[in-house]
Amino acid sequence: MREAHPTERAVGMEWYVSDADGTGGRLRDDDEDFRVREIERFETEPVDADPGGYPHVVLRARLRGWDTNDFAARLSDGLGISRERVSWAGTKDKHAVTTQLFSVRDDDPDAAAKFRDAASEIRDADVEVLGRAGRSIEFGDLVGNEFEIVVSDADRPEQAEAVASELRAFCGDADSSDGEIGVPNYFGQQRFGSQRPVTHEVGLHVVRGEWEKAVLAYVGNPSESEPESTQEARARADEAASGDRDWSAVLEEYPQRLRYERSMLHSLVESGGDDPEDFREALETVPSNLQRLFVHAAQSYVFNLILSERLVRGLPFDRPVEGDVACFSDRSAPGELVVPDTDRLQRVTEKRVDTMARHCERGRAFVTAPLVGTETELAEGEQGEIEREILGELDLEPGDFDLPGEFDSTGTRRAILVRTDLDVNVDGDDVGVTFALPKGSYATVVLREFLKADPIDLG
Repeated sequence: MREAHPTERAVGMEWYVSDADGTGGRLRDDDEDFRVREIERFETEPVDADPGGYPHVVLRARLRGWDTNDFAARLSDGLGISRERVSWAGTKDKHAVTTQLFSVRDDDPDAAAKFRDAASEIRDADVEVLGRAGRSIEFGDLVGNEFEIVVSDADRPEQAEAVASELRAFCGDADSSDGEIGVPNYFGQQRFGSQRPVTHEVGLHVVRGEWEKAVLAYVGNPSESEPESTQEARARADEAASGDRDWSAVLEEYPQRLRYERSMLHSLVESGGDDPEDFREALETVPSNLQRLFVHAAQSYVFNLILSERLVRGLPFDRPVEGDVACFSDRSAPGELVVPDTDRLQRVTEKRVDTMARHCERGRAFVTAPLVGTETELAEGEQGEIEREILGELDLEPGDFDLPGEFDSTGTRRAILVRTDLDVNVDGDDVGVTFALPKGSYATVVLREFLKADPIDLG
């Protein structure tokens, strides 16, 4: 086990599980070097189906260099509709070539032609109208993602196999020379902000009811990774909070490109920004999915810390110990992808440790840790000690997630290990990798073990 990069430690990813030196190198030298294609379960009707019964138009978009939220905003602008009418299953990175589904609520019988015209005006986007559906696409429709990734200019490309060997051992397959690897199912840096990891800080303040601190963690709180003008604007916001509270002056200095921060500041200008409710209302001006992301990032940070502490204590990830909570696999998942089904939980008593260990070995079950919410039941035994210890250090408890509006969360559990069949191809100084992951798992969490580089290079 090897200590992680300081930037990763700041979001709870405190360790690499492979001791071997990394390959080094960079990701995303070109968007074409990072390809992602969604694996979904979503059925559509023909495009000429009755829009009264099937009011959602379904699109498949192949995007180059588009953040999912930005593309949804651009599409809705082109259609002249609210962005809230656009839905998708999974959010994808900007610096990549991504293929994913979108749905748009529109009961116009001629919507398909209108959508084709609007999409044709969007750069670096190939959009196909697939048909209609009776409901919008949601996160639950995403099963996983397939990745084709190139690590460019690796310093030590020959290290790829040494890392892979250790990751095979970590998932309990030490005797195999190829095939399945395993890594801790950390939430990757993107969950918290690749350049400026603050979403979990916002979320922690939200969960504690600290609305002003939550807004300032997002609007203020300058980072050295940002342009100087942005740092100055954020510093001015911090000064206003502790001084004149002149939110109009802050707004005037704020860069136009930071539209979510500006929407919060507009709200503070209108309300006066003197009452805690003013700051809650400011947070609620951003899209609903971003509101939820703040709290989800706080849950993710707690989850990462729990996994890091389990590593420190030497508890296994590929099999349970007494007191763990396990989940079974979703055997209906398409293809070879093994997907945890966290709706099917099983407490691991002393009598069931061996049985559940066999299920885990065969890919039929996974050990879990909590994404804490109001309905979370913590584990028992040593895993339960870890969960309660981390929550205590952060001054949190499940009931704190009983929050207004989009901030409320009942919580769930998540597998602590992610397994995948990974193919490695070394071509000079470039290392190509292909693999698939279940929804919610991060490609960069696999790749960080291979590169062992600054998270900025992981993009």
